[in-house]
Amino acid sequence: MDLSNLKPAEGSVKKRKRIARGIGSGKGRTATRGLKGQKSRSGYSRRFGFEGGQMPIHRRLPKFGFRNINRVEYKAINIDILERLAEEKSLTVIDIDTLRNAGFIQKSDLVKILANGELTKKIDVKAHAFSKTAVEAIEKAGGSVEKI
Repeated sequence: MDLSNLKPAEGSVKKRKRIARGIGSGKGRTATRGLKGQKSRSGYSRRFGFEGGQMPIHRRLPKFGFRNINRVEYKAINIDILERLAEEKSLTVIDIDTLRNAGFIQKSDLVKILANGELTKKIDVKAHAFSKTAVEAIEKAGGSVEKI
């Protein structure tokens, strides 16, 4: 084997369809566009959502809903996750950087601590928001809560 007899694998290379190269090619005359009509003309491009002149579905369906531009989205972290994190890394203080380094949140996330699970360790927690039951659970375990 050398460079002079290399070939691509069987079936891996498809022949290009040579359109509009005369009647003898079998793809001449209308150039595979069919007969008359808008789609047979040059320059035709259908816009997204066009349904042939029929009222498109995005206009047939009613508008609904409302998106509040002032809504604040929090990433929810439960206290059982804090417990597990404190045990694994033997921590007494858990803040945003700790959660980010552990892979629970992204850089721009705001964090809200929720009360799902059990907390037995004394942990000081710093976050953007807390549920009332989470604050109670953390303080009951002997820890403290600080809003950022």
